[in-house]
Order: sequence, then C-alpha cells, then structure tokens
Amino acid sequence: MAFGLGCGLYFGLLREPQLWAAWVAVLIAAGLLVATRWSGWRSTTLLLVLGACAIGGFAVAKLRTESVKAPIAQSGARPQWVEAWVVDVASPGVGGQRLLLAPIRIGDLGPDMTPTRMRVTLRPDAGLPEPGQAVRLMAILNPPPPPASPGSYDFARDAFFESVGAVGLALRAPEQITAERPAPWRLRLTMRVNEVRWALTNRIVDTLGPDTGGLAAAMTTGHEAFIPREQVENLRAAGLAHIVSISGLHMAIVGGFAFAAARLLVAAWPWLALRVSGKKIAALVGLAAVGGYLVLSGAPPPAERAAITAAVAFAAILVDRQAISLHALALAAMAVLLLQPEAVTEPGFQMSFAATAALVALAEIWPRPFREIEVPWPIRLFQAAVTWTLASIAVSFIAGLATGPFAIQHFNRVSTWGLFANLAVAPISSFLMMPGLALGAALTPFGLGKAPLEVAGWSIGLMNQIASFAAGAPSAQLVVPSAPDWVLPVSFLGLLFACLWKGPLRWLGVPLACAVLWAPRPPAPDAWVSADGAAVAIRDGKDAALLRPDVKLFGAELWARRRGLTPLKTNMERDARFACDAWSCTPLAVAPVQLSAAWNLKRPLKDGRLEALCAGAAIVVLRNDFRPESCRAPLVLTGRDFAKGGSAEIFRTRTGWRIVWAQDLRGHRPWTWGYDPR
Repeated sequence: MAFGLGCGLYFGLLREPQLWAAWVAVLIAAGLLVATRWSGWRSTTLLLVLGACAIGGFAVAKLRTESVKAPIAQSGARPQWVEAWVVDVASPGVGGQRLLLAPIRIGDLGPDMTPTRMRVTLRPDAGLPEPGQAVRLMAILNPPPPPASPGSYDFARDAFFESVGAVGLALRAPEQITAERPAPWRLRLTMRVNEVRWALTNRIVDTLGPDTGGLAAAMTTGHEAFIPREQVENLRAAGLAHIVSISGLHMAIVGGFAFAAARLLVAAWPWLALRVSGKKIAALVGLAAVGGYLVLSGAPPPAERAAITAAVAFAAILVDRQAISLHALALAAMAVLLLQPEAVTEPGFQMSFAATAALVALAEIWPRPFREIEVPWPIRLFQAAVTWTLASIAVSFIAGLATGPFAIQHFNRVSTWGLFANLAVAPISSFLMMPGLALGAALTPFGLGKAPLEVAGWSIGLMNQIASFAAGAPSAQLVVPSAPDWVLPVSFLGLLFACLWKGPLRWLGVPLACAVLWAPRPPAPDAWVSADGAAVAIRDGKDAALLRPDVKLFGAELWARRRGLTPLKTNMERDARFACDAWSCTPLAVAPVQLSAAWNLKRPLKDGRLEALCAGAAIVVLRNDFRPESCRAPLVLTGRDFAKGGSAEIFRTRTGWRIVWAQDLRGHRPWTWGYDPR
C-alpha cells in the first residue's frame, strides 16, 4: 500500500520532477531500510519500512517514465505519407478498424522525431492488412488525445507508457510494399507472434460465425475487430463487459483448468503419483498455461498483471506456501508496481486488486463446513449445491461491492442487474466457455479444435442472451456523476483497511470505502467544449444538448456521464434550442446558454456572419485561430485558446463566466507536452 501511494503521489504532481530527485529518493529509501537495523521499537521499524516503500514507489515511477520516453507527434500536422510495419490489429475505435504500426518513415521527419509506435484508423472500405506486412499509406497524424473534459481520465498517459506517440486517420487504403531493410529482431518476433494470433482469430471467426466468433476471438487472442457493437453495449449494460477484456478472470479459469486437469492425470497414474508431488507438477503446468495464454492474448497490460498474480500463486505452491492469501496478493501487487508503476492510475489495476483483496478476505472468514461420515449421496449432493450456491452469491456480491466505487468514479455506470447476470454467467464461463476456448486454441493447429470451439460458441450465445435480457430490463443502467478527486483514494484505503485489519475494527473502513456514495457532487458546468473546439454541449437541466451530435460523440458522452447528464444526440432535440447549419450554431431565445459557435478552420467567416454570431451571445466559440476585434461578446474562445488549454468546462457565476481548462489539471508532464529529443 505504501509503495502504491508513492507511485500515486508521483502521478498526481502537476510538474515533472528532475531525474536527480529519483536518485535522491532511492538513497533516502535505502537509508531508511538500513536504519531499521538499529530501531528498538516495532512501531519505529514499521514507520521506517513504510516510509522507505513510499519513497521507493515515487522513485520507481520516475525512473519508469524516463525509461519509456519517446517522440510524440505534433498537433496540426498536414497529411503525409507513412511507411510502417503492421505490428498488430488494434481494437477498433469509434471511427472504425485500427492498426498498430511501427513507423519506418514518416514524411520528412528525422529518426529522432519519429514515434516508436502509432495507431491509425482505417477507412470503412479499406481491408485489414495482416501483422508482419510493410505498408504505405497517407495519414493525418496527431498526438494521443487529451482528456475529454477537465479532470477526466487521461488516455494520452496510457499511450505514453505503451510507446504510442501518434494516432491518426488514414486517408487512403494501405498499400503493401517491400521494406528496404528487415525489421529489428525483437519487432520481427513480436509481429510473428501477432501473425499467429491473427490467423487463429480468423479461424475462430470462420468456425463459429461473426455472431459468436467475435467474442470467442476476443477472449482467446485479444482481437476485438469482429465483435458486433450491439453485443458490446449489451455486455456493458448487463455488467459483463469484463468478460471481453482478458484479465484476472480469464487467467484464473485457464490456469485453474490446466492445474486441475494435470493433477487429475497425475492422480490417475498410481506409479507416478507415488513418486512425484502431483500438486507441484500441476502448478508447473498451470504456470505454463498462464504464460502461453499471455503470449496468445498479445500481452495487454491487464493480462500481464493477471499473469503475474497467477504466477505468484503457482510459485507459492512450488515452495509449499499458501497460494491464496493476502500475503501472496501483496507480493503480486508489489511485482506489478515494480514493473508498471503507472498501473496505480488505471481502473483495471484498481478494480482487479480491490476485488481480489475482498475475495481473499472473504475466504479467510468463510466458515469451514464439517465433513460428515457416511452421509447418503443425495444429501451430500444437496449440501454441496447449497454451499456452492451461497459461495457464488457471496463472491459476486462482494466483488461487485469492492469494484463499485471504481466503476462509479471512472465509468459513471451502475448495472442494476449486474449481480444476477454475473451469477448466471459465472458457471457458463468457468466450466464451458473458457475451457472450450482453451482446448480449441490448443487443438486448432492439429485440426481438432472444431468440437471444443463449438461448445464455447454455444456457451457464448447463451451468455449473449443473458446479457441482452439484462440490458433490456427496466432501469438496466443508472448514470451516477463522478465525485471529487479525493474520494477514490479514500474509498480505496477504506476498502483495504476493511480487508487487511483483523478483528472488529475492520468495519471502520466500510464508511470510508463507501465515500463515493455519500460524498457531495460538484455542480455541473453550463457548457462543455472539446479540446479542438469542434464539439460543444450545453447543459439544460439533466440533459446535455450536443451542437454537433455527429462529431466527437465519444468525448461528449464521456463528459455527460461524468456530470450525470443525459446526452441529446439528435438534430431535432438540438434544433429546439439552437439554429444550426453545417458550419455554425446560434442560440434561440429558449436556449439555456446564449452560446454561438463556428467551425470554420482556415477560411474566414462570410461577411456579416461574425456579427450575427456575436449579436446577443454571451459566449462565442470559434475553431479558427484569429481573435476578432469586432466581436463584443463577454467571452470569446478561439482555436488558440483550445490549443493551449485543451477541453474546457464553462460555469456561470454572479459576475460572468468561469472556465476550467483540462491542461491546467493535467500539469506539465511528459505525456502532456511530448518528448523533445534535443
């Protein structure tokens, strides 16, 4: 916990510390650990160790940032030709299918200004090239997108630590070319693995069809290119979206299935069972299965964290220690933070370890049933069914409670029927879906994978029916606005206190863990503008009227949910408040905010158009860079303001308007301004 707090302190800074501060922190942490040899009191030793861990976490996070620094594309770039290796087929975005590329050459950029990796969205009619190919395309490249609204999640930080320095839109379909020189050996190995993954993905989709094959491929190889969007929305509404992302659940099922199968096979061979430890042999098999699944999935960060946790559990078995314990969980968390200190900022890490800590604490206090002697099998079967049913309900309920604060704060969604949907899906995924996918993936190269894949496909179809039913139930989803930033650390510490403390005092952590429920919400802003000024939303009571419903919809929806608003996404709802054409909007008398907006980029406004926008408007938003002197509106925002401040929230005050800029809350960090090799 102390090490994670140190990492969190580093990522919470608004200014990037100098590198020497990390080495000073390392020396201080080492000094505190050495001082524990002469501390005479247990409490003093405890404080010294916690202080050393916290300072060490800060130092490790800074050193990790320095180790991954790479060039980042500049905004406002013109279209240019890109030659690159296709590293992988990335998960599709709102705009369509995407590729992860390793650039060979970008226009006239020098090697010291060329990003290490880039994600490019393809045109709808463009085909998907396979990993390992060298391609040439024309694209508009920009830096990874900033937060959709001030204080919201910073996806550019994730891209920075994944070495993705540019995102772009391909203007033409990619053309396969012959590279002048071969790729580096490490890149060739990565592309070869991804080529095998992509081939397996296509084989699964061909075997099962797109309706179930897309989900099957996503849970096997991590490729989400073939999942129908309707299925994704149903899974989110039903609280089952975690099924798609390869994480702890998948690693636990695959590793546990391999462990149980290996132990059964050893026990079935008496000669071998008498000479070796079947449990340790099974642990080695489980460890190999987890490692193989990690490679097959493409090793995304959630899968890496889950694999580390599973590896710690199997290693505990090999050294005759308890596999499932809070000590093993702490060791796994420490290993993850040493390798990826940025994980403390990611919802996946927070939710995964919070749920696991709660479940391990539940296992420690769960009553152990007495083992009766000579009980008739119908009674034993009934007792086992009752025990497993109660355990499943308790596991789903406790895991839902533990992850609830993070789901509310990060995603602003509460799935009303999520508990029941997870209870229904748990036995399907544990005993049919994941084992069928694991066997199908292992046997497909030998031509024997069709039968287990069909079993998995049938179970996925059943899961989709459950998700569709839960998503269509009354009040399937509740939108909850985000609480202030201090709430999530308080909830996390309260949850961990309730899990780690022994005795009745642990219940003192429950009110803190529920802080996200009782903390007062800040007032909602009156208007929102995207980071490039291309999209504007106006608050009207509990609704958010989007002035351009077809532009930046993803960011507008994120902002609306974060503020507890319902986005109005049709032109009819907008036209009841604003008069809009293809290039601008002016407010009607009933508009809640008298805001005018124009989206001309380079060309000047038509004669008289600027005067019409400014006449009677309290706020004028212009996407181009010039600041007109003739506009007498109280607040005028131009492209230059958005280039400096990013997205904005505008609040009405007694004396005028108050603006909160996203860039002010992000601070001056490597992922907010880019890396200059000079």
